[in-house]
Amino acid sequence: FLATAGIERGLIGPREGERIWDRHIFNCLAVTTLIPEGVKVFDVGSGAGLPGIVIALARPDLQVTLIEPLQRRVDFLIEATQGLEIEVLRGRAQEIKLQAPVVVARALAPMDRMKRMLWHLVQPGGTLLAMKGENAAAELEMAPGGELHEIQLPDMELARVISLSKRAK
Repeated sequence: FLATAGIERGLIGPREGERIWDRHIFNCLAVTTLIPEGVKVFDVGSGAGLPGIVIALARPDLQVTLIEPLQRRVDFLIEATQGLEIEVLRGRAQEIKLQAPVVVARALAPMDRMKRMLWHLVQPGGTLLAMKGENAAAELEMAPGGELHEIQLPDMELARVISLSKRAK
């Protein structure tokens, strides 16, 4: 579905079809190793459902909510999650008044801006997990108190995730 409708609707680039598994789906699996059991997870700026749908499929113990502001992407996400227990919310992160123990984002914004946009969604004692690329170490400097996790799953490329924990009240 991602390789067909995802490309047709402009959610992923036309040359990404050949790299969907390695670059997109498998890449999202690494973040699941940082999520505690049985918690609610928000995937903000979900776009084509990455990493949220992958997280939900790999970890059925989690309650995953996809948050996306653009209606055409929301329509795609609703269609892609039919029959799955995944919630889809339309709205900008700044407008959402809910909180979750874990908030994840992939390719959303630089760390300083991402924290400003998403911090209110992270409940006290919770964690923001930002999936980053090769420049993750440099972005870590924008996230005082953050931690860089380099995760190497068997037969997959190295994944980098910056975690920021919110102090419990």
